[in-house]
Amino acid sequence: MRYLKAALAAVLSCCVLSVPVSAQNKAVKIGVLDDMSGPYAENTGPGDVASVKFAVADFGGSVLGKPIEVVAADFQSKVDVGVGIAKRWYDDEDVDMVIGIPNSAIALALVKVAQEKNRIVMPTAAATSALTGKGCGPNTIHWIYDTYGQTKTIVEALSKQGGNTWFFVTVDYAFGLAIEQDATQFIQAAGGKVLGSVRHPLNSPDFSSYIVQAQASKAKGLMVANGGNDIINAVKQAAEFGLMKQGMRISAPLAQFPDVHGLGLKIAQGLLLSSPFYYDMNPQARAYTDRFAKEMGRPPSFIQAGTYGAVLHYLKAVQAAGTDEAKAVLAKMRELPINDFMTKDGRVRPDGRVIRDMYLMEVKTPAESKGEWDLAKIVATVPGKDAFRPMGEGGCPFAGKP
Repeated sequence: MRYLKAALAAVLSCCVLSVPVSAQNKAVKIGVLDDMSGPYAENTGPGDVASVKFAVADFGGSVLGKPIEVVAADFQSKVDVGVGIAKRWYDDEDVDMVIGIPNSAIALALVKVAQEKNRIVMPTAAATSALTGKGCGPNTIHWIYDTYGQTKTIVEALSKQGGNTWFFVTVDYAFGLAIEQDATQFIQAAGGKVLGSVRHPLNSPDFSSYIVQAQASKAKGLMVANGGNDIINAVKQAAEFGLMKQGMRISAPLAQFPDVHGLGLKIAQGLLLSSPFYYDMNPQARAYTDRFAKEMGRPPSFIQAGTYGAVLHYLKAVQAAGTDEAKAVLAKMRELPINDFMTKDGRVRPDGRVIRDMYLMEVKTPAESKGEWDLAKIVATVPGKDAFRPMGEGGCPFAGKP
């Protein structure tokens, strides 16, 4: 949180400067709808805004002779607030594309809004795989990751190590329920069994009763099906109750490097996570990390890193289409290959799912770490074609042939 307070002031300043609206659509406008001060702000929020601004600057600040403008807002983790902001942006402020949205319930609602308004929505932060399943839409691209890919990577790895019994601590809304649902199918497919699950409200300060139930289950694996501050609180209390020392493997599919840093390696060591990005994965990723850290005071989360690539791809598609009209731009986004520092030869499927490699990662021990942000090691690479749900199994009514 210490990085967040300083960054938030800059974000709000950015918003104020971007308020003037052109009724004649004389700009290409990107709206960053995000958690600027709540449980997901560290991994999204101000860092997402910074990534969008980096991408706009690197593209040259204009496209098709129009300036590229950025607006940003805090949805306060409320569906009605988030939907209201997006509708206002689309209707009154000529926003062409909305990005970010680290709340699956809001993202699913905006799929329908974007279709109705013929604008684009790119949930770079929302996780539910329903965004490319039954909740998909023709104007939506799910850019970075989803609950299917995150859980498959972890469950299959632990199942091979004998992890055949599981317990879930799940945040009680669309995102957490999707993690549990997707993970359960992989557990059962591997011959495993779910021994129990508990639900908790978003941003819970006390997980002790949930951890006691997990401990009593005698499960070999505990999956923390939440994000942000909830991951930190749940894993800390699992360590206090000695679950890891008792042999239970703990995984957090949505854990990101700021979360691990917040936990500290003494507590987090051995935690399994899934990620499409690591700050030192190649020289380009390292250069972007250094740039981001100079601005924000720490390396990016994988969501913040992915948001940069999403905006660049969108702007390339606008340029290639010769217009910012949504359907033409979406067609180009599906046609053009994705190449940036975290994605090589990626692609956008007809159902809106971006296909890219995923990495199974394990948090390092304090002895293994060579620096403050040297937090995890890549254990395995899962090719994109294997990491994500086959398009024919998702039930997206707008998907054609893969």
